[in-house]
Amino acid sequence: MAVTVKECLELQLLEVEMLLSMFPKRGEFSLDADAVPSIQRYLGNADGALPPQLEYRIALDVGEAKVKVELQVLLPHMYPQVAPQLFARSDALHRQQQLQLNTGLASHISSLDSGDLCVCEAVQWVKDNSLPFLESSKALSECASKEVGVKEMLHRMWIYSHHIYRQELRKKIFDSAKKLNLTGFCLTGKPGVICVEGLRENCDEFWRVIRYPNWKHISCKHVENIETEGSIDNLRLFHSFEDLQFKAHGDYGLRNDYHMDLGQFLEFLKQHQSGHIFQILFGVEGKLSDN
Repeated sequence: MAVTVKECLELQLLEVEMLLSMFPKRGEFSLDADAVPSIQRYLGNADGALPPQLEYRIALDVGEAKVKVELQVLLPHMYPQVAPQLFARSDALHRQQQLQLNTGLASHISSLDSGDLCVCEAVQWVKDNSLPFLESSKALSECASKEVGVKEMLHRMWIYSHHIYRQELRKKIFDSAKKLNLTGFCLTGKPGVICVEGLRENCDEFWRVIRYPNWKHISCKHVENIETEGSIDNLRLFHSFEDLQFKAHGDYGLRNDYHMDLGQFLEFLKQHQSGHIFQILFGVEGKLSDN
């Protein structure tokens, strides 16, 4: 007999209850406040629209030093009949170690029996297998710190979207930028523009998070890399992650499709030594009005 979406969602809620009992401390288990209630509403009325996919994060302490490793979880509606989307990350891991850790995690999960709940198994695997990668990463960092004139790289990404409106998407953008210590801005409306600057691995992680699972009509238009022997903070063009909203002239009432005032946006870019980006984003040379 085929397993239904309702049965899968019921199992997902059971697993969440189990994980909450395993990680009761504040900050250990992070879940949007409406995630579980929205599934419960659907289970009470299965004729309605499907709820958002269940997404949460689990913070794990690894080794005697209690290094933080975070397991990010996204569950398809038909999980556990289909595999979950899992991603382990840590600020203590270099990009290569993080890639190897996640490759091992994916291989382990694929070896388990289909149809079984496996997030708890993934948690245990990450706790049991992260330490060698953390020790390798620490050794690389100590070696690099001994080199004379170690250089750092500021990475800056310019991202264009047809529009940015949805509150849950904007929340993901701002939460991710803050978590990854990225500065820049998000221009809300039509078009939508995002700039993030910081360490390359953090920018890459931000790009992965906001694109996942599938944000259409978004592209990274331009990337800048600037090397320095000092702190990358001295190269930042922005001191925080700003919320930009330049409404165009005219009364649009309740319509949610107004265009941004690109003249104001160009002025903002020039104030931050980035006027040349306007042509890269929009394909035309920006000109300020004389007013």
